[in-house]
Amino acid sequence: MKPLFTFIATLFFLINLHATDLVIGEKAPPVQAKILGSEKTISPNSYKGQVLLINFWATWCAPCKAEMPCIDEYYLKHKDQGLEVIAISMDSAKDLELVKSMAKRYSFPVAFKTDADFKGFGRVWRLPSTFVIDREGLLRKNGHVGDPEVTTDILESVVTPLLVKP
Repeated sequence: MKPLFTFIATLFFLINLHATDLVIGEKAPPVQAKILGSEKTISPNSYKGQVLLINFWATWCAPCKAEMPCIDEYYLKHKDQGLEVIAISMDSAKDLELVKSMAKRYSFPVAFKTDADFKGFGRVWRLPSTFVIDREGLLRKNGHVGDPEVTTDILESVVTPLLVKP
């Protein structure tokens, strides 16, 4: 029994290795994603000098669906201050049409996981999961730790101060 437990614990550690590498205040990994329904791509160059909120979500995730209107409202209020948002759907390929339908409700860009490269963030193992990167490319919120849901209070306390230009 002990060898099986050791194997499972080691496997879990290796799968989540990148998650433990993400340190608040250090360089964030790059993310690239093709926006659903367009040829536009979010890339490190497109959000350079901006504050980037990356939200991993799924159509079947109730907390994800509950926080999306909050993120949209915040985005609309602050996009002119240098806020970029990308919501990456973690749904399976068979749900692509449902993802597209849901994405139409929001003003921020949505991408599908198969059209995105976010491997530097490690295995996205819980949803919702939100990361925030400041204008200098430093990680300011690690979606692998802490409360996974995003509220207006969290956005105001974590993101708003980052929007103030020096």
